[in-house]
Amino acid sequence: MTQSVYTQQTASSFNYNTSTTVTEFPFKDEQALAQAELNNYIETQAEVVAPTQDPLTSRDRRIIGEIIQVEPESVRTIWLEGGITLWVQLVGGGRLPFDRNWFATRVAQVKATLPETPLERNERLSDELEKACAVFGLYHGEIDWLSFSTKLYQDGHFVGFVGCNQESWYARPRQYGVNRVAGSAKDVIALLGVRAAVAA
Repeated sequence: MTQSVYTQQTASSFNYNTSTTVTEFPFKDEQALAQAELNNYIETQAEVVAPTQDPLTSRDRRIIGEIIQVEPESVRTIWLEGGITLWVQLVGGGRLPFDRNWFATRVAQVKATLPETPLERNERLSDELEKACAVFGLYHGEIDWLSFSTKLYQDGHFVGFVGCNQESWYARPRQYGVNRVAGSAKDVIALLGVRAAVAA
C-alpha cells in the first residue's frame, strides 16, 4: 500500500514582516492575564463544587459581636496565636487581639444571656429526639419544623405522634386525642407504652 503525504512549502515570494520586533508583542502580558483568569475560574468552580466550611456559626458570630460591640456579620473568623492571644478578623479588614482567658470568660457570660434562636432550638430538640428514638428502637418520619412534631414508627408500624411545644414534650397514640406530657423526649415516648430496645 502506498501512502502519499502532502506538504506545503512557503512561497518564495513570501517576505517575513521585518519591521515588527518581538518586544512589540504583548505576549507575556496576555499570557499572564489569561493565566490569572484561568486561576480565578478554577477557584470559583472549586468553591461551587466544594464550598469552604465556615468555622463560625451564626450564634458564634452573635456572641463575638456582642463582646466586641460590632454587627455579627462583620466578624470573618477567629484564631488563637501562641495559646495566649485570640485574634478576631473583621470582614472589612482589621484584626483585634484579646487575651484568651478574658475572652473565654466573656463568651460564657454572653452565652448565658443570649436567647436561643428557633434554628438552635430545633437542632437541640432534634438531637434529643434522635437519642430517645435510639433507646427505644424507633424511627421518625419527616419533622414539621414549625411545630416540631413528627410520627414515630417501630418495625414499620405506627406508634404515635410526638412533638415539643414551648412548655414541654408531648405524645399521643392517635391523630386526635389527649396529649401526654413529659419533661423529655425519652419520658414522653415511654408514655406511649413503648419499651426500651434490649441490646442483643
